[in-house]
Amino acid sequence: MKAFRTMLKNELKLSIRGMDMFIFAICMPIVVMFILGIIYGSKPAFDGAKYTFLEQSFGAVATIAVCAGGVMGLPLVISDYRNKKILKRFKVTPISPAMILAVQVAIYALYSIVSLILVYATATIFFGYQLDGSWLQFLCAYFLVMLSMFSIGMMVGGVAPNVKTAGIITSILYFPMLIFSGATLPYEIMPTTLQKVADFLPLTQGIKLLKAASLGLPIDSVMASVIVMIALAVVCISASIRLFRWE
Repeated sequence: MKAFRTMLKNELKLSIRGMDMFIFAICMPIVVMFILGIIYGSKPAFDGAKYTFLEQSFGAVATIAVCAGGVMGLPLVISDYRNKKILKRFKVTPISPAMILAVQVAIYALYSIVSLILVYATATIFFGYQLDGSWLQFLCAYFLVMLSMFSIGMMVGGVAPNVKTAGIITSILYFPMLIFSGATLPYEIMPTTLQKVADFLPLTQGIKLLKAASLGLPIDSVMASVIVMIALAVVCISASIRLFRWE
């Protein structure tokens, strides 16, 4: 436990020094929430909709930090350490691959939680947003989505030989999910064909789960999304530990 705390403290300092996650995980979700609030405000999400765009979009915007940290930040850091032979030095210490991955996950989870709080504060203070569903259900769904997205980053970071390779893989995963899953461009305004394509993206299923939780909809309506999130997390975490490369 002492080794974990020491690594967490040092890695967090290094992460804060570099402004990437501050911009993409903290600033970007707040800006997106402002834009959606100003443009759509209290407009219905679609014709005849019971809920507004803002109510529909809160859970989606909250996943921006999760996607940025889990799919982009996490694998790039681990692959960079591999490329710089830092992981090779860890190999001769008692530190395990699981601990290395757990420290990075804890850091990006912290970014995600801070981002969630700030996005909620922005929506509440400036646009009068209120969560219709249960906070307990929403937080459970949020952490499930976080675990699922982070597991993708753990897998990519665990096997990518260098930063360049990791960057290519994460870009292919990150940008389509960021744009087409509903995190930035509202899912409700997408053409039907594009919605069907977006449904194949993991983050789309996570956002559907968060929307249901924030709007107080029955969990049965998104049970498929729950299964997808759990299955993805189990597969990717198992693969990240089994296939982890020190160098």
